[in-house]
Amino acid sequence: MEAKIEERALAAARAVSAELGVACEDAEVLSARSNVLVHLRPSPVVARLMTGTVVLHDDPEVWLRREVGVTEFLAPTGLAVRPSPLIAPGPFERDGLWMTFVEFVEGRGHHERLGSGDDAERFGLALRELHEALAPYDGDLAGFADLGRDIERLRRALRPSAELSAERIDSLGERLATLRETLFATSLPAQALHGDASVGNLLRTPGGVLWNDFEDTFRGPVHWDVAGYLISLEWRGADDAFIDRALDVYGGLDREQLAPFTAGHQLYDEIWSAYDAQRRG
Repeated sequence: MEAKIEERALAAARAVSAELGVACEDAEVLSARSNVLVHLRPSPVVARLMTGTVVLHDDPEVWLRREVGVTEFLAPTGLAVRPSPLIAPGPFERDGLWMTFVEFVEGRGHHERLGSGDDAERFGLALRELHEALAPYDGDLAGFADLGRDIERLRRALRPSAELSAERIDSLGERLATLRETLFATSLPAQALHGDASVGNLLRTPGGVLWNDFEDTFRGPVHWDVAGYLISLEWRGADDAFIDRALDVYGGLDREQLAPFTAGHQLYDEIWSAYDAQRRG
């Protein structure tokens, strides 16, 4: 199944880029996790095709237009991967797959464990700078309550199996319903967010770090991005001192304030992991 979706994504990206006059005869798949990334070689363009995450969104075209709006807004700041000047950013649809296009950059995400050379201050500053740049953005975005509904849409896509009982699916729903009445109904100030601010979406490039993958951008409390970001640092081996230092550099929040948002991320991760295992099975 995974090989088939990669082949479809590669063919769809090549078809659209060729129609738009972008050379892509040596195109190759760079990554095929929750979505598929295609480098349209020899052109310095990357197509990002929504595959696994399409279930999260009621209208993929609307969500991808929001992603394009945010990346175009951020382009002058140099904080994020930019839309390519060689091709319209999209979104485009081909063979049932929705895609956007960005500039290719030499870099890689922080997908491995953190090492002694990693700098907690740099991680904290990267997210603070992104939020400061996004704060004035006033384009169309979904809200925090919409995120709760999207997670419920994902949960409803779960099916009982030998690995996932109907009782657990119901339990996930009950926990989510509680959060939708509390966390996702918060009255905290909201602004444009990354939406999936993990260190895996922070690319290391020769010119510094760049934020990538704004598919999940929405408007909500900065606490959501910060909580998810710290969880991703923990997953990659950061200790308490490292995380506390990154949080201090970010500024203005403490662990107690983040606790409900951390619980929201943990539940979201449980539901996504169950769905992803079902999808890949």
